[in-house]
Amino acid sequence: MGVSDAFNVLLFFAAYKITITVAVLTHYLMPVLVAVAAPLVLKEKVTRRTLLAVAASLLGLLALLGRSPTAGGATALGWSAALGAASAVFYASNVIVNKLVIDGFSTSEVMFWHGMIATPLLAAFVPLHAWGELTSRAALFLALVATGPGALAGLAFVWGLRRMPSAHASTLTLLEPVVAVLLGASALGETQGWRGVAGALLILGGAVAVMTQARG
Repeated sequence: MGVSDAFNVLLFFAAYKITITVAVLTHYLMPVLVAVAAPLVLKEKVTRRTLLAVAASLLGLLALLGRSPTAGGATALGWSAALGAASAVFYASNVIVNKLVIDGFSTSEVMFWHGMIATPLLAAFVPLHAWGELTSRAALFLALVATGPGALAGLAFVWGLRRMPSAHASTLTLLEPVVAVLLGASALGETQGWRGVAGALLILGGAVAVMTQARG
């Protein structure tokens, strides 16, 4: 699980550096992969409603992020798509393995022990000269991000994963790009047209459909 999480992060940010739109779009193939794998690996029943919610949410994501990229040629876009899709495979496997081990560990133990593997593995990819370029301000910012969106959000996700099927939990992660768009609009002044509004409504509709159905 630590190796899976490390490569999920590494591949996603590699794709993110090329094009944000394509990276996010392919990264969030994860709910589809979980919906396919859950019945086979976890013996979870995936309902038609869940599959429809995944489809609606992915259509919403496409509308939300599907504008033509302004930079990069076909080769660059292909690399971004491939790296993003590869990160989705590791992301999905992380969700599945979480469900497999969750009964044997507490929520904090799951987060802590897989981090013991993921952190040094990712550190090995950092160039030696980059360690000396880290400023105190950047270190403080990274510490705050690691505590809030990192550790606390991770604990909340694992806690929720204990209480719902993996396909439901993975579909709800599609709320993440909606939040990113809202934060971009409020903090960075990035505006969204009707496509953005329609995409957000589709994703929210898929999330509501998942949250209001009976537990499977």
